Amino acid sequence: MRIPIRLPRRLLAAASLAVLALPLPAHAASKEIIELQTQVQQLLDMVQRLQSTFDTRFGVLQHLVEQTADNANQITATVNALDKKINAQSEAANGKMDTVSGQVQSLNDSVDELKSRIAKLDKSVQDLQTQVQNIQTAPGAIAQPGTPGAIQPGQPQSGAGQPGAGPGAGQPLAGATQTPPLADTFQAGVRDYNSAHYDVAAGEFQDVIHFYPTDDMAGTAQFYLGEIAYRQQNYPDAVKAYNAVLEGFPGSPKAPAAQLRKGLALLALTKKDAGIHELRLLIQRHPQTPEAAQARSKLNGLGVRITPAPAPAAH
Repeated sequence: MRIPIRLPRRLLAAASLAVLALPLPAHAASKEIIELQTQVQQLLDMVQRLQSTFDTRFGVLQHLVEQTADNANQITATVNALDKKINAQSEAANGKMDTVSGQVQSLNDSVDELKSRIAKLDKSVQDLQTQVQNIQTAPGAIAQPGTPGAIQPGQPQSGAGQPGAGPGAGQPLAGATQTPPLADTFQAGVRDYNSAHYDVAAGEFQDVIHFYPTDDMAGTAQFYLGEIAYRQQNYPDAVKAYNAVLEGFPGSPKAPAAQLRKGLALLALTKKDAGIHELRLLIQRHPQTPEAAQARSKLNGLGVRITPAPAPAAH
């Protein structure tokens, strides 16, 4: 961009005319005019050189400004790309965390189920030992030959091993063939859940709840029904299943996880106030649990201030 410098030229031209208009002696007029014209021409040459230098430096400055703008645009594009990459990595990390959390929950459930089976096995062993002790301390089952009422060798005991001996002898308990075993059914549900066979797993967990409604595993099975609905993005059914855990099994070890997942499901349903309320309740009821830490992180991400739980009243 060239900026014409017209003012100095006009001034020089006016000065030249003024000088030429001055009365000079006749013998010196020609010499003075020539010198003045020479000076004016020198001034004009200097102005042109100054104009050329100014144009050159202005061009360099404009080029530097354009380079700076290009660099700024490149930096902005790089920052935007880095921000997108960080967001993608954060989403992937959250997905992996959810997967790991589900696997840890499955492992904890397997451990709880194993403990339950060990406890039942120990009880069975104790019952068997009691029966053996009762048999050992009972009167002699075989009397001397010829004693009235004695059981002769080779003679079966009355009512034992004979058809119809005693009520229900040799018959299974009522409904025993229809009731699935608790531990096997629950463990099969966990395996199918981890294998993403959600329909099959849902049926097995429903069997646990139906046939063993008061067992601790029923609460865990109810929680898994909520997890299945949550993974299938069926958030209304997930909220109902988590509510069943919180209302029907408040002492279940899955209660904190159920309240966390309920809050997340409500947020997914765009019910922000209700979801925030559930997460705050979780922090108040179970402040030291990993689920409470996740709830705090979620609330911080939403920009929600976490109100500390009130201190218990002194008695």
